[in-house]
Amino acid sequence: MRIPKINIPKKYLKIGAWVLGVFFIVCIALGAVAYSKREALLKKMVAKAISKADKDYGLAVKIGSAGFTGLSTVKMTAISVVPKDRDTLSNISELSVGVKLWPLIFGNVKLGELKINDGFVNVVLKDTITNIDFILKRKKKDSTATKSKVNLADIASNILNEVLYKIPDDMDIKNMVFKLNDNDTAKLSFATVASIDGGDLKSTINVNNGESIWHFDGEVDPGSKELSVMAYADGKKLELPYLNNKLHAKLSFDTLQTELKNAKYSGDDYKISGSWSVKNMLINQPRIAGNDIIIQSAKLDADVLVGPNYIALDSSSTAYLKNASIHPYIKYTLGKNKIYELKLNAEEQDAQSIFQAFPQGLFESLDGLKVQGKIKYNLNFYLDTAIPDSVKFSSTLTPVDFKILQWGKTNLQKINSPFVYTPYEYGKPMRDITIGPSNPNFTPLSSISKNFINAVLTAEDPSFFTHNGFVEESIRKSIAVNFKEKKFKRGGSTISMQLVKNVYLSRQKTLARKAEEILIVWLIEHNHLVSKQRMLEVYFNIMELGQNIYGIGEASRYYFGKQPADLTIGDGLFLASIVPKPKASMYKFMADGGLKPYMFNYFRFMGNIMARRGLTPSDTSGYGFYNVRLREGLRRYLAPDTAVIDTNAFDDDEDGMGNAPVEMQDKNKNLFDRIFGGGKKDTATRINVKPTDTVKSKKQLRQERREQRRKESELKNGL
Repeated sequence: MRIPKINIPKKYLKIGAWVLGVFFIVCIALGAVAYSKREALLKKMVAKAISKADKDYGLAVKIGSAGFTGLSTVKMTAISVVPKDRDTLSNISELSVGVKLWPLIFGNVKLGELKINDGFVNVVLKDTITNIDFILKRKKKDSTATKSKVNLADIASNILNEVLYKIPDDMDIKNMVFKLNDNDTAKLSFATVASIDGGDLKSTINVNNGESIWHFDGEVDPGSKELSVMAYADGKKLELPYLNNKLHAKLSFDTLQTELKNAKYSGDDYKISGSWSVKNMLINQPRIAGNDIIIQSAKLDADVLVGPNYIALDSSSTAYLKNASIHPYIKYTLGKNKIYELKLNAEEQDAQSIFQAFPQGLFESLDGLKVQGKIKYNLNFYLDTAIPDSVKFSSTLTPVDFKILQWGKTNLQKINSPFVYTPYEYGKPMRDITIGPSNPNFTPLSSISKNFINAVLTAEDPSFFTHNGFVEESIRKSIAVNFKEKKFKRGGSTISMQLVKNVYLSRQKTLARKAEEILIVWLIEHNHLVSKQRMLEVYFNIMELGQNIYGIGEASRYYFGKQPADLTIGDGLFLASIVPKPKASMYKFMADGGLKPYMFNYFRFMGNIMARRGLTPSDTSGYGFYNVRLREGLRRYLAPDTAVIDTNAFDDDEDGMGNAPVEMQDKNKNLFDRIFGGGKKDTATRINVKPTDTVKSKKQLRQERREQRRKESELKNGL
């Protein structure tokens, strides 16, 4: 294509030349004037800044001298910053700052040069005050100002630009010390030497006078929004004991690397692309695991999207653990109603690579497990806080030609044969119980009354024989209930999960144990390692059904003096009612051995469900409620009928996710008792017996309770 020739008259060319010439002459003249006045302008600006710091933040700022050493470089000496009535925050012998002129013309302050010699920044914590309190001060808002809608994308762009613009093209920091004094009980110091030369960053930090030497090396190009920095320590892991003590945890790693690849607008969203990786990271925190967890190699290639009202980790991101990978999608939407979204997608990949990718120490019972085949995983979670009952949850781990070749530390089929079970109370082992024919209390499934089996399955896990270890609908409802209550009130454990938790795992209540529990349940159920009948048989023989009462054999004899095969529908419903809170079982009885009236609604509700399912005949009289009688030998240990018992004291916190709050008086925390139980919430944390007869003192009542427990214990030991 031929571009047509444009003819411009000479007079217009002359006019243009004259305009440009005049413009340059004016700029030179203004520049000359500004250059000649720049020292005076600098002093004026310094004085204004010092005055503003004192007025707005209560900072006493002193500068020994300030002047230009180049066209746009300012050098200051003897700088000190002291907050009012606080310890000195900073003192710097020499500071040189240079800015770039071209960005400055457009109102952007971009550092071109930074030099610091001999200085310190000292943060002091004393009780509830610090010498950086002024940072938290805010100016009084103008009441006449109108609120404008916040755009998170613009905020993210502005913040990132501000940070990058403050990274100089050339930097030389010598003998700069950053200190922290925490109430004189812990002190930290970071003696820093750092430089940036042609984009190459090199920094050495001496921690606590030789305790450790840290290095931060990399390349920075803030103008292109690119940087890559690696952190490591000389001859040891990079860790900070002070921070570990504050977090009651231990955290260290060999190397940590972060990379910013790009940041720009993509439509209305601000997209930040980067990566973070770590080598041999060690974590030890009691709520995560009771031992050291080592992540040998982990990396996240991330695309972070910041929209007008949301922040998201885009599904194009990939997380790596050794040779295993997964695509996460996380989104948090602000507004009238907050919305949480989480999706995980692990494409079909080698199963052994996935098991080997698990951090060391995370799943101890599976260490050494060898498998073949492939697996893939998908999770979908969506919660709109305005309508929590509509929460979406699905989780699918799909095996492809999957097979177990070798057990790890634990044989997952061990319960197919007789074994020894050790129950724990408050972290301490109680006694060894043989789950097999050599134990006279062991009861085969065929010798257990259907009344008991059906009652427990109806209350605890109605779909036990049809599910594969998990019930997504139950988990979904638990999420909704717990969110609405703002506390962990309802769990979603199946009988399979309860069995695995008690038989295969330690009693440590940690997130790692919960994750291990889920994985073992999947391995057992999807590979049919243990039959459903055997799982149920073992569960009925190890379940806690009272204070130091384990298994249906012990329980049926203890409460009713019966064999498990002879339990009535009423006996079965009672025993099912105490499963969530077995230590409170004796407080469901009146002094004559009958059940307390509030239990009637539970019996009728549960019985009706069982009748509709064909598990028991309809009974308008209460499904055996009036026929349940505590064994006569135990009745003398019952509390008086006038006593009101706070059974909250018997919570066992079985799920290990924090105390499970119970909002009921002498009732269980399952669905049916929450519906029909009465009574006002009692926030006491101890057993609180309040007699209607006020003649007895509190001390006498405590003595009576201790004596009652002593006699009950003697009776059990005798049995």
